[in-house]
Amino acid sequence: MKRLLKLICAASFAVAAACQSAQAQGPGINPQAWGAYKAKFLDASGRIVDDANANISHSEGQGYGLLLAYLADSPADFEQIWYFTRTELLLRDDGLAAWKWDPAVTPHVTDINNASDGDLLIAYALALAGSAWNRSDYIEAAAKMAQALLSHVVVSSGGHTLLLPGVSGFDSSDRKDGPIVNPSYWVYEAIPIMALLAPSNAWQKLSDDGLSLLRSMQFGPRKLPADWVSLDHMPEPAKGFDAEFGYNSLRIPLYLVRAGVSDKALLSRLRQGMTAEDGTPATINLASGKPKTLLSDPGYRIVNDVVACVTDGTKLPESSQQFEPSLYYPSTLHLLGLAFVGEKHPECL
Repeated sequence: MKRLLKLICAASFAVAAACQSAQAQGPGINPQAWGAYKAKFLDASGRIVDDANANISHSEGQGYGLLLAYLADSPADFEQIWYFTRTELLLRDDGLAAWKWDPAVTPHVTDINNASDGDLLIAYALALAGSAWNRSDYIEAAAKMAQALLSHVVVSSGGHTLLLPGVSGFDSSDRKDGPIVNPSYWVYEAIPIMALLAPSNAWQKLSDDGLSLLRSMQFGPRKLPADWVSLDHMPEPAKGFDAEFGYNSLRIPLYLVRAGVSDKALLSRLRQGMTAEDGTPATINLASGKPKTLLSDPGYRIVNDVVACVTDGTKLPESSQQFEPSLYYPSTLHLLGLAFVGEKHPECL
């Protein structure tokens, strides 16, 4: 276990500073920003509240909450979020988390299927916190989830290693146009840590094939990926879903830069494609290339700002540097962006 802790410390930029000293502060989220975030989104029970989605909670939000609590160097908040996660969502018999919890319905879990991005985020945050705070129980829980992911949703199909969005409903046995993937579910920074927790060559192939597929997903005049993609033959927007670069896909560039992906052509294409004429990020109708919803919230704008920092050295505008929580999702992206720039590109602040 101690060797695993050391390996995880060495593998992740986010945990490196905390591993160096027991007194180390969080790598990138200041107490004021974290305090504002948790005051708005962290329920006393330990659940992260999605206030733009009928105040439900989900495995993605719990994973983000754990990661942000780690980045804020807040073990007490981390444990609170983890308690809710393990007691209310880790109910499946395969080691993965049920994805949807609704306070207005009893029983609260209204969809027992998992969401693989949430599982990845939970396992990743547990591994980082376990390494930084010498919590072997967190590492053990992370290893179990990594193995469950490897066993149930990391699959080989058509010569590629893929991440199914969930155990049920997305494979070729479930749909005629399957497998279906969501490119934004690849949390690239987490994958090397999963390979330490549950060793397999499949993890590296998952990362490599995810990037290769992402480069090939150039749909419509703006050459953007869809939120949901069929890989039955060649990649194409999946039937039954809106053919759009939507709220899911907006986080892809942030995931790429946080993982150290330095493909300027890919990052620039995504940034340009998701930006309306006035410079505002937007969801995009893939067929027409026209913006569907303009997203002026600083938490969405920071995605483009971080990409500009990484590719061109552009400083973040003041609006992105100042954090005030708005809605759950953009506020989460905002803190992840600030944490990354503070750690890796302080020259952009």
